Amino acid sequence: MKSAIIVSLRRRNAGFTLAELLVSIFVLVLLTFMFAQLMTNAAAITRTGQKHFDTDTQARVVLDRMALDFAQMLKRTDIDYYIKQRANYNGHGNGHGCGQGRNGDKGSDQIAFFSYVPGYYPDGYTVAQKSPISLVAYRVNESNSGQAANRYGRLERMAKGLGWNALINNPNQNSPYPIVFLPQTISNISAWSAAINNDNNAASRDNDYEVIGPDVFRFEYYYLLKNGRVTDWPWDRFDYPDQLTISNPQQLGLSQVEAIAVSIAVIDPASRALIQQAASANTSYGDILDLAAEMPDFKNSCGRGNGQRTLGSVEYQWKGVIETIAQTGQTPQAKLIPREAAKGIRVYTRYFDLKIW
Repeated sequence: MKSAIIVSLRRRNAGFTLAELLVSIFVLVLLTFMFAQLMTNAAAITRTGQKHFDTDTQARVVLDRMALDFAQMLKRTDIDYYIKQRANYNGHGNGHGCGQGRNGDKGSDQIAFFSYVPGYYPDGYTVAQKSPISLVAYRVNESNSGQAANRYGRLERMAKGLGWNALINNPNQNSPYPIVFLPQTISNISAWSAAINNDNNAASRDNDYEVIGPDVFRFEYYYLLKNGRVTDWPWDRFDYPDQLTISNPQQLGLSQVEAIAVSIAVIDPASRALIQQAASANTSYGDILDLAAEMPDFKNSCGRGNGQRTLGSVEYQWKGVIETIAQTGQTPQAKLIPREAAKGIRVYTRYFDLKIW
């Protein structure tokens, strides 16, 4: 009996066997690996979430600003608008890329219209001379030289304060030009040339432009008509097949437009920097506007004849381009883009109601 008790005590005081130690170490390593993997995944999710938070915040700011401008738009048939139409507009981004690479066209649209919002005025003008109307314009800056280089590939907004016709003598580039009526057009006024130009020419520069979307690199808009059609002309081409502009041969204005749809592509700052660094180091890589030019215009004739477009179609195409680049690391036109940078791009659309016309 005594010997049995001694043996039992010896067994209780004995250490772990080698097999038990190996199993314990294996379990510990496995738990450590699983914990590290969870931390890695959590970090990746956090980075992605932060990128989306950055782009969401910027998109909200830009689209809210546009909402104010469109809501206060001066809606009349005796004034001009620099908008997409059949004539008197040099195309989407002043040229059509239709998602076929840059080829002289960098992609984004331009728009200019009169609105009841505060604008910028030169010094020295009295309150009595300043009207409550501004010329508002939006564009993605395409100039990469001189002082404009730091605005390259960024969404800009201009709000140029206008004067009262009877109180402004000899209006010019340095004075608040008065609002004008048709047949005078925005494109014919030298003081407003920056509202319709967008390149390295001096006519594209205007101190009243300010960067409103530093990471918005693609800007496109189209029209939802009151009859339900979606088009890049602000009237129904079947009802008015001979119409050239909103004022010729008859003054339609925007009376057939229910809403203007605006689509923007936004990239987070780190991804933008990655694209520009790669483009600077290697000519095989495209820059931010090479990427923008791959996103097709909203145009019925981009290889589709006059076929009907639908809401969301251009955004769907943009997302397809982005997903392709994120998977392959190059654009459809064989320009290289860092795959990780493409993952930091998001597409947003908002509809601005004009039915009160």
